[in-house]
Amino acid sequence: MSLVDELKSAVTPRAALLVVGVFALQLLFITSYVGALHNPKPTDVPFGVVAPQQQVATALADRLEKLPGDPLDPRVVADEAEARDQVLNRDIDGALIVDPRGRTDTLLVASGGGKVLSATLEAMITELEAANQRLVRTVDVAPSSSQDFNGLSAFYLVIGWCVGGYICAAILAISAGSRPANRERAIIRLGVLALYSALGGLGGAIIVGPILGALPGSVAALWGLGTLVVFAVGAATLALQSVFGIVGIGLAILLIVIAGNPSAGGAFPLPMLPPFWRAIGPYLPPGAGTWAARSIAYFKGNGMTASMVVLSVWAIVGAAVTLVLSSVKRKPQAEPIASEVGGPPA
Repeated sequence: MSLVDELKSAVTPRAALLVVGVFALQLLFITSYVGALHNPKPTDVPFGVVAPQQQVATALADRLEKLPGDPLDPRVVADEAEARDQVLNRDIDGALIVDPRGRTDTLLVASGGGKVLSATLEAMITELEAANQRLVRTVDVAPSSSQDFNGLSAFYLVIGWCVGGYICAAILAISAGSRPANRERAIIRLGVLALYSALGGLGGAIIVGPILGALPGSVAALWGLGTLVVFAVGAATLALQSVFGIVGIGLAILLIVIAGNPSAGGAFPLPMLPPFWRAIGPYLPPGAGTWAARSIAYFKGNGMTASMVVLSVWAIVGAAVTLVLSSVKRKPQAEPIASEVGGPPA
């Protein structure tokens, strides 16, 4: 047998296409992660300004808005109490409270939303105030846990849930062929995925809470979030696999791992990411899950409605597509019944 014949025998055309696809995913992985995370800098960070006189507050907000690179998106806030509420509601990421009676102003930050961002705000405002011969006292109104290094625990928790979701779905989808054979099997797979999601959500919540003490907040709330994250990712993977066959699993990795992880606001919060990743992050499960997990842990559950809607849409649409496509009649040879009932017929 010639070398060409040996090559054709060893690597089928389908395998060659899959290898090309894996190669493309590899390059996209590098491009996505390095592109999103190699040069983080704040851009249009929602930031409050409080001063006793409206004119002073407006003038300060205008000055902050004109900073080179547009690092801040300042808005005048009525008073310190309102500024604290907006930070805790996750409407703004920080606020400067001007004290006209002295030389020290107060900077409000929330390291629970991302330590890198709060540290960046502190350094930036301290430098600006020093230029005006003023000092800054930093108050962290939503501090991250001392056991949550750099505020990354919520991100890693959600990534673990996402990995479990698409791997579980992939195993269920390819265990008996590349497509769901009928509606009954699809319902069973979705049911198994739902059970797995509940167990995975509970396990993750217990590990980061009572066992490791990495995240504060309600274990029950984190459990519910984890269940939704795992099921949303798993249902989306089943749906993609239903439409595209085994290639759909690669598309799930593209969406969740390559596009979702670097844009999730984990290592660097959303205001520090480039525009493309900042735009897509909140609408993908890793980003929505990370935002919601931090809201539960550090912000009393505030500001997470949009994230829960995003995750619910992924779950509902994924399940619906899986069920609809599984109901479409397929050719008999496309249904891998024999392999499921004990091997090929005699």
